[in-house]
Amino acid sequence: MDFGVHFIDFLPGDPARLGPTLAEAAKAAEQGGATVFTLADHFFQMENLGRAEDPFLEGYTSLGFLAAQTTTIDLTLLVSGVTYRYPGVLAKAVTTLDVLSQGRSMLGLGAAWYDREHAALGIPYPPLSTRFEMLEETLQICLQMWSDNDGPYHGEHYQLAETLCVPQPIRRPPILIGGDGEKKTLRLVAQYADIWNSMATDAEELEHKIEVLNRHCDTVGRDPGEIGKTAGGLLPIDPFEDTDEYLKTVERYAELGIELINIGPLPGNPDPVGFIRRFGDQLMPRLAEIG
Repeated sequence: MDFGVHFIDFLPGDPARLGPTLAEAAKAAEQGGATVFTLADHFFQMENLGRAEDPFLEGYTSLGFLAAQTTTIDLTLLVSGVTYRYPGVLAKAVTTLDVLSQGRSMLGLGAAWYDREHAALGIPYPPLSTRFEMLEETLQICLQMWSDNDGPYHGEHYQLAETLCVPQPIRRPPILIGGDGEKKTLRLVAQYADIWNSMATDAEELEHKIEVLNRHCDTVGRDPGEIGKTAGGLLPIDPFEDTDEYLKTVERYAELGIELINIGPLPGNPDPVGFIRRFGDQLMPRLAEIG
């Protein structure tokens, strides 16, 4: 079982400390054996974790900074809100990250949900059904920009005269779709994703979501085994509070086909770098025995 670090709590305090802390967190994750370092794509802190007024850094600027601080770990947003950037600009940003990181970028994508920051910053926030249509068109546009086809794209929501993307990525960024919606999200996962990140909070729910995904794969003629499966539903759980129970849950997830779990410094943790180092030192060796 692999693990990734999801860094979502930029500690209040001196802004001059945010960059060094973020860099040390990514380095600790890489040194501890994590395979991916992720940030959330928001402009305000999520209100289920803190206050909107708490510090939060823009995602792609931060990942570009981390590309220069690390050497092996993959970097992505978990996940980009489809409303925040035009698809061609998004593809260019992810491509730039890939080139500068020597092939370590991924495209995490979702339908977006944080209405407060949309309204606050003047970002259009269409109905959910429209956002899912935009999500599918964005996936198609990114894939076209990362292909030999640099011709036009004509969709319902986006029209591109050219899909020119030079340079091309060093590695075509794997597409990660996050979410568990059974009708739309998992259908898009089956059709487009290289990786699926589930937020199911227990093994029974996760098993059901996997069954739904498998049915969508049957419908589109895709082998479910081609889709990497990761889980973020354990993020709120402190792995050090009851380590044996935590690892039992991870084992059950592995039995269901999960290949990577996301961990993260819990909100309010005054020492996020220490948390990551402790996880790498104490739990990574045990995770390596699972799966």
